Amino acid sequence: MTTTGAETVFRPARARSVALSATVRRRQGFQHGGWFVAPFLTLFALFVIWPLLRGVYLSFTDANISGDGTSFVGLDNYREAIDDPLVWDALGHSGYFTLLVVPCITVLAFLLAMLAHHIERAKWLWRLCFFAPFLLPSTVAANLWQWLFNPGTGMINYVFGIETPWLTDKSYAMLAVVICTLWWTVGFSFLLYLAALQGIPAHLYEAAKLDGANAWHRMVHITLPMLRNITGLVIALQILASLQVFDQAVVMMDFGTGPEESTRTFVQYTLEEGFTSYRVGYASAISIIFFVLIAAVALARMWLLRNREEGGR
Repeated sequence: MTTTGAETVFRPARARSVALSATVRRRQGFQHGGWFVAPFLTLFALFVIWPLLRGVYLSFTDANISGDGTSFVGLDNYREAIDDPLVWDALGHSGYFTLLVVPCITVLAFLLAMLAHHIERAKWLWRLCFFAPFLLPSTVAANLWQWLFNPGTGMINYVFGIETPWLTDKSYAMLAVVICTLWWTVGFSFLLYLAALQGIPAHLYEAAKLDGANAWHRMVHITLPMLRNITGLVIALQILASLQVFDQAVVMMDFGTGPEESTRTFVQYTLEEGFTSYRVGYASAISIIFFVLIAAVALARMWLLRNREEGGR
């Protein structure tokens, strides 16, 4: 096939023209799209970036809640936080709560999703019952379970015929908060698992049945491997949420710290230092430490996920 000199000159010129027009369209698209994301970016910078930067600055000062007489103290707040036993106690309570909630809520959400996925009658009712508690405000859920755990008028002790001092004994106080949290928040993880179950191709189960695999083998060799990514997501989200536990623990203990301060969490201690002791600088330092901890957990999750994806290639 032969080409003329005119065609040889025309084709590069046309290519440059097409590339130039594509660049112009991308710039125009960015300009128009920028107006759509500008409100979000403005609010994000105003309510997230600026408070974070302000908190970092205050953590290096001895600022109080009135804002008067603020002076730079360097790393003194961070040194005090590391040596403060109450910080470690609060972190231990948050960690203990997380260790109890995360595995329980992961397993429970999976079992409820399996039940709702395979049940034949009134599927919508089961799904509504499992997810509805998640729609309640935290104060409503906490007040409800505070009444249920009440040793005098609550139903828990009456139904099971026990006399457990749930809210007045440090051995049971955090467990009561855990039970309330499981009932209240399992619906979100349940919904994630249910959506993932519905996305598993049916032909995989049909092929396994033809090969003689029973229900247990199908769950172990098909369902669980196909839900690996969603399980990792559920665990990561629950760890981040559990470390930040505050509402239900405070409300169930009548806005206190529980028996012998057994339910005082890290977030609660930070608020106490900032708004009860009026030490805004010290509270900012504690919150920055907590922020670094949360960020480390999130980055570890991203690193593990990336390594898993690279290992599967």
